Formats: sequence, structure tokens, C-alpha cells
Amino acid sequence: MEPGRMEHGRMTGVRLESRDLALLGGDEGEGARLAMSILVRMADVVGARELLDITAAHIDSSLYQGPATLEFAERLADGGARVRVPTTLNVSGVDEHGWREWDVSESWAAPARRQMEAYEAMGCEPTWTCAPYQTQARPGVGEQVAWGESSAIVFANSVLGARTERYPDLLDICCAVTGRAPAAGLHLTGNRAGQVFVDLSGVPRRLAEEPALYPVLGHWIGLRVEGRIPVLDGLPVRPGEDDLKALGAAMASSGAVGLFHWVGLTPEAPDLDAAFQGREPATRLRPGPAALRTARDELGSGLSDAEGLDLVVLGSPHFSLSEFAALARLVKGRRRHAGVRMLITTGRAVRALAREAGYLDAIESFGGELTVDTCILTTPMLPESIRRLMTNSAKYAWYTPGLLERAVAFGSLADCVESAVAGRVTRDDGAWTSEP
Repeated sequence: MEPGRMEHGRMTGVRLESRDLALLGGDEGEGARLAMSILVRMADVVGARELLDITAAHIDSSLYQGPATLEFAERLADGGARVRVPTTLNVSGVDEHGWREWDVSESWAAPARRQMEAYEAMGCEPTWTCAPYQTQARPGVGEQVAWGESSAIVFANSVLGARTERYPDLLDICCAVTGRAPAAGLHLTGNRAGQVFVDLSGVPRRLAEEPALYPVLGHWIGLRVEGRIPVLDGLPVRPGEDDLKALGAAMASSGAVGLFHWVGLTPEAPDLDAAFQGREPATRLRPGPAALRTARDELGSGLSDAEGLDLVVLGSPHFSLSEFAALARLVKGRRRHAGVRMLITTGRAVRALAREAGYLDAIESFGGELTVDTCILTTPMLPESIRRLMTNSAKYAWYTPGLLERAVAFGSLADCVESAVAGRVTRDDGAWTSEP
């Protein structure tokens, strides 16, 4: 089909292949027809001239947000829609087996479970995690995929070097059902060039060695790049995978960043010239310790040091196996304050690995609790008595005031443990006051 021709009574500028037209014509059922019709319409909206093949998908639409998202999922499934590529599922609207341990009503849990069942019926893998890369097969450099969930998108694009746009809910499953995606945005090489240079040479080594730097740095960058692609260089230490996970999630939360480059570390940035594809940066940023400490403090909302706590919450994005190991070391032989609960959210596969490794023994002896499949931002699970939270996640800290209407404090993982023991916010500011 040539662009500009009529299709089902509507003009499209997207070049469609015979297999696309077959799906549009209903050759493979109503579910596939609906998915392709939405995909073609959205390809028009974003200005794509053609569709491209994808090899995998990660679905954020699996999250129950009310009757409309359930109706859409069941309409696809009842129409015979089935995914054409390996497809993982993001967090759901409920911890399928542990929801009764929290303040979740049956009126919420029942439709949320139905939505989970609809996506599984379409052939999606029941991973129920915002960090599928922790246990599932990872897409390779240059591989075209369709991922939803902001923190997963930025990780796939940046750390793995795969290619995905920032797919919104409902469009991601349409890509999975058709095996196709609009040839636009971050799928295309020319759109992946760096735009903002972030010079990290002003960050002191002591602060660079502090794990809490990365979510704070991501938050600081996200607020300043206006959705553009940052290129980072100059830090005196090499961050690990959990650091990059936290960095990207924070950028995606505060700044809608879908891709970053780290010179000498991420796949598309062997050097500055490659990261910028030979272009000059539009903007240059150089954060120092004072600016970063201010950014850390801004992540808190309505809760100051020395105030009492109700909950320490960890795991956004979902806690990794190495994070469980770190937490187990910090809490071993200790006990949380009677007035403070500790909640860790993670994927069911990582929980199983952490149990097998023995990490959960120390955490549960400390008084820590786990929930899988979901998180506090997507399930109405917190009782009204929990009003004051602390977290090491910039994403949790960014969204908690608006989505949960709770006060929140941000600190490192070690700070969170010490605060859980003390029953109040306590933080070690040493690294944040060091000089270059």
C-alpha cells in the first residue's frame, strides 16, 4: 500500500505491507485487526512513513487503572489477539497472592486480577515487574523492541543499547500483537544522538562513590534537559548496573528522558564524538556538590530529618538480587523500630532468587516485608495510618506527594536502614558535604 491512499475510509501516510493489510482486514481476527488499526493511526500521529519489525515487547498496559483498561485488555483477548514476539509484563494493579496483607479492597483486586488474566491469555509472560532485564533474556545492541514503563525504556535504550520509543499504555500491546512498531523516534539512528553534555568532573570522589548519588543525579539532570538526550562524562568512578538503573529511572521520572549516553560505558558512546554523532551539544551542564545536595533535599516533601516515620519503602524500579544482598548485610542481626514498617517491592522471579540465596532470612528477621507483582504507586495498598515515608528511590520520592498524598524523605539505602531502626529520619551527610 502506498502512503496517502485510503484505508478503511481514512487517509494514511504510512506505507503498509501485505501482512499489515491482512491484519487490518481482519484475516487473523478482531483482536489483531483492532491492534493494527490503532498502530497505523498512531504511526500517522507521530509522522512515521512505515512500520518496522520488533523482536520483543514489554507491556505497561497490564496495570489496572479502572474499567477502561480492563475492557481494552479483554476486548483484545476475547477477539483472539495473541502476541507475535516474546512479551514480558510490567507491574500489575495488585499483588496476586499477597494483597490481603495490605489495605487492598476486593473491589479493586478482582478486576485487577481479571486484567492480569487477559494479558496472560494473549501469550504474555507473567513476569509482573518493571525491571524485566533482571531475570529475562535481554535485547541486544541495535535490536528493535517495543517497551512500555519509563524506567524500563530508558534502561533498554541506554544500558542495553536496544531501540524503543517511549511507548504509552495500550499502544505497547498493539505492537506486541502485530509484531510491528512505527519507524520513528528512538528507533532511528539519527534521533539517538546526544544533545546535552553533562560534565561530572566537579563531583568529588567521595560523593561519586556514594550509591545515592545516581538517583539524585538523574533527578537533577531530568529537571534540566527538557526531554533531550544527555551525555555524561568525567566521573572519577565507574557506576554499576544498579546505579545506572537508578540514574535512568530518576531521569525518566523528572524529565521524561528515554535515552542517555555515558562515555566509555554505554554501548553507543565509546567516545564523545560517537555519543553526539559528530554534532555539538546544544547545552552544557556541570553539577557540583552543592547543587546535588540541594537536589537530594528537594526529593523530600513535607518530611524533615528527625521526624518520625511510618514506612521505609524500597524497590522502584524493582529491587535486584544485588540490592537484596546489600540490604541483607545492612540489617543482619538488627531489628526495625516497632513503629516503622519496611516494605520492599520486587519481581516474583527475583524474590525466588533472593530466597534461594538466603538474603530474605536476615531481611525478614529485621522485620522487612515483601510484595511482588506491583508497588505502592500502582495499587491502593497503604492504610491511612501510614503518612510518613522514606525511600532510596528517586522515582518513589518524585511521585509519592502527588500520587499518594504522603510526606516523603529521600536517603541512601544505609540511611533508610538506620532510619527504620531509629524510628525517625536520619541521614549521613558526609559524602554530600565533601569538596572537589
